[in-house]
Amino acid sequence: MSTDPRLAARTAPRTAETPPNPPPPPPPLQPPPASNFQPVDRSNGTTVEQPNHQQNGDIEEGRDKAFKLKFCTVCASNQNRSMEAHLRLSLANYPVISFGTGSLVRLPGPTITQPNVYAFNTTSYDVMYRELEEKDVRLYRANGLLNMLERNRGVKWGPERWQDWRVGAPRLKHEGDRGSQGVEGGVVDVVITCEERCWDAVMDDLLSRGAPLNRPVHVINVDIKDNHEEALVGGKAILDLADALNAAAERERDEKGSAGWEQGTGPGRAGFDERVPDIVAEWQGRWPALPAIWTLAWF
Repeated sequence: MSTDPRLAARTAPRTAETPPNPPPPPPPLQPPPASNFQPVDRSNGTTVEQPNHQQNGDIEEGRDKAFKLKFCTVCASNQNRSMEAHLRLSLANYPVISFGTGSLVRLPGPTITQPNVYAFNTTSYDVMYRELEEKDVRLYRANGLLNMLERNRGVKWGPERWQDWRVGAPRLKHEGDRGSQGVEGGVVDVVITCEERCWDAVMDDLLSRGAPLNRPVHVINVDIKDNHEEALVGGKAILDLADALNAAAERERDEKGSAGWEQGTGPGRAGFDERVPDIVAEWQGRWPALPAIWTLAWF
């Protein structure tokens, strides 16, 4: 009689042999370590560095919080040269304001004896744009005035006169201007004029004020011809100068501290003030076609 092998296995006598011990359980899963793998550029056999997004974010945050010098740009009518420099500096995140030193704002008209004349502080760039557009759109588009005013009205409300500026007075009505963040207190570290007669006017005005704040300010003239092409070149040159000055200021603050900087005192500020003439001289070597003058004055 055949026997069910399964039943036979149950009834068979057990042997004395002990079965082997079961294997230990596997260790718990650990999170994978951060990979240091860097892919290889097959073209030259070098490794390609992968971006560290967290580190890059920290760098960008540090750049946003980096120290920035406060600038002021000046020309005759606060229209062409000073406004091109104002725009360039504001796009580079520098705090900046701008002014003109003339008695009135004068723009070219249909003839040399018929300029378009406006008052400082009370006439906006937008009003000037619309008025010239209504007078002769072809003429003022061809000579670049409408393009200039269109740029200007995207930077701030209207032209301001240097002699009417109350240094140290809060600029609460200018929060919509480009570069206004950082100059709300109404003081700057560097004034850059765009013509020697404007530099003379600024210096005469500062001397007449008698330095009530007793705060140092560097006044630098960069001689720029008053046309649209030269204004573009001059704007780039002024931004280059601003970058060089700001790098020196950051270095002095890092090495000697920032104590007293906002009052124009302290070892960091003194070290920066001493370095400015050499920085201007180095910059002049890079831009020989734009003669520069420098002096230290007081607000």
